[in-house]
Amino acid sequence: MDTSAAALLSALQDRASRLGLALLGVTLAEPAPHLAAYEQWLAAGLHADMRYLARPDRLARRRDLSVILPGVQRIISVALSYYTVDPPAALVNDPSRGRISNYAWGADYHDLFTAKLKGLGEFLAEQAGAHYEVYVDTGAILERDHAWAAGLGFIGKNNCLIHPHTGSYLFLGELLVDIPLPVTTETPLPNRCGVCHRCLDACPTGALIDAYQLDSRRCISYLTIENKGPIPRSLRPLLGNWIYGCDICQQVCPWQRFRQPTAELAFYPADTTRLAPSLLDLIQLDEADFRHRFQRSPIYRLKRARFLRNVAVAIGNWGNPAAVPLLLPRLQDEAPLIRGHVAWALGRIGGAIVQYALRKQAVRETDRWVKEEIDAALADLGRGQ
Repeated sequence: MDTSAAALLSALQDRASRLGLALLGVTLAEPAPHLAAYEQWLAAGLHADMRYLARPDRLARRRDLSVILPGVQRIISVALSYYTVDPPAALVNDPSRGRISNYAWGADYHDLFTAKLKGLGEFLAEQAGAHYEVYVDTGAILERDHAWAAGLGFIGKNNCLIHPHTGSYLFLGELLVDIPLPVTTETPLPNRCGVCHRCLDACPTGALIDAYQLDSRRCISYLTIENKGPIPRSLRPLLGNWIYGCDICQQVCPWQRFRQPTAELAFYPADTTRLAPSLLDLIQLDEADFRHRFQRSPIYRLKRARFLRNVAVAIGNWGNPAAVPLLLPRLQDEAPLIRGHVAWALGRIGGAIVQYALRKQAVRETDRWVKEEIDAALADLGRGQ
């Protein structure tokens, strides 16, 4: 082994550790080991409406990383823990509150993690003249596969990267560099799920159709985040009170018992309103309120219309008539995506006032899809559902 390269890697690992990036591995800049399986997943349409995943330019980058960085020699995979606290069960299971995936309780990880990786890249540029590219959940990089190849953990049946001593609450990022650092492992960890299938059993929507097989079209995280359109009516009751993402397939995993709280204070929730906010408070948010409340959170990337879409579904699943006075004004919201899901929520709650309001809105509604939602809600109410 080149002693100078080994010393550089050791110094890089030390720098990463001081930045809170305890897990770091290096692999050859080759296509991801399971790229063929990933392309089969795309061909099967299991990526739902995330069409950008199958764009030709992204496929080209995955197959040849030199398209991203000419002369690339290594991929440096890094993991950053985001586990903070275990919220009280009574809080998150309260149907009047919305559940938010724990990675979004604090600051937006994209900016924070990217800055850390750029710091590592600058270190390599200064020490070895390296050119680099940084990725944090933003490019054509199969992060979990490269992280697995680098020895950062194994890929579980829930499709998450799981570290045996840290669990799976990990953000992943990469540095592509054009210098020959030593590869950190030749033998990636084998799967350690054994006969356990708790994640498959626990998924409320059946999105985990088999071990290592995710149907994004049914995944709560996809439906509440990446999905830009309506949530299918048949799936709405299965979302419960999840309004941003879902942690269920990770929460039930036995390997989570080894998780350790992150040292990154920015990921900790400021208060319980970040863990499980009141649905009635959220449904009242206008554009300015939404921006003020979430502009430093990953939720801000969702934008108001999709977020209140999710909130309306959660309120419908709650089914409390106390929500009706706050839902009714949203039948007039400028966003059709909100109006349609509010109509569904009102139909779930029911009552004479709801029927009157829906009939009145049906007459003046100009959006065809929203009109269909109103008609469906009225039909359900007519059947006593």
